[in-house]
Amino acid sequence: MNVIETSLKGLLIIEPKVFADGRGYFFESYNKAKFAEAGIDIDFVQDNQSFSQKGTLRGLHAQKAPFAQAKLVRVIQGKVLDVAIDIRKNSPTYGKYETIELSGENQRQFLIPEGFLHGFITLEDDTIFAYKVNNYYSKDAEVGIIWNDPTLAIDWGMDVKDIILSPKDELLPQFKDLDSPF
Repeated sequence: MNVIETSLKGLLIIEPKVFADGRGYFFESYNKAKFAEAGIDIDFVQDNQSFSQKGTLRGLHAQKAPFAQAKLVRVIQGKVLDVAIDIRKNSPTYGKYETIELSGENQRQFLIPEGFLHGFITLEDDTIFAYKVNNYYSKDAEVGIIWNDPTLAIDWGMDVKDIILSPKDELLPQFKDLDSPF
C-alpha cells in the first residue's frame, strides 16, 4: 500500500497493492493493521455504497459533532471526480479543496478526515461508489454547501445541464454562509 499526502493536512490518497494476472486481480481494500502501520488509526463502523448514472453529483456534505465522520472512499465500478474541502476553521488551508479521479480501473482510494466537506460526480454510467465511515449518520448533524459555489468555483468536468442533483443538494447554502462546526 502506498500512502500519498495531499496539500491538505490529513487528506490522503491510498494506492493499494494490486495483484493481477490472467484471471483478473486481487487487492486488500482495507486492512486495519496495515493502515495502523501507515499511521492511519481510524475505527470504521459502517460501509456505504451508491449506484449512479453519469452526471450524478452527490455533495457537498459533512456531519458535525458528535456525528462527525472520517471517510475512506473508492470506486468499485465506473469513474468519479471526488472532491474534499477543508472546513476546519483554524486550518491554514481552510476553504481549499483537492480533487481526485477515482475509478474501478485505477483502484485509488481517498481518505477524508473529519472537518472536510465531501462530494463526487459520476463520470460514467453504472458507477458503484463505496465508502467506510467512522461514525453513524445523523440527519440532524448534516452540514453542506452548494456544489456550484461561486467562491470555490470547482470545475466538476461536466456541462451544468448534464448534472443530476437531489432536491436536498439543490438547496444547500453557499460557502460564505457556512458556519463551520470544526
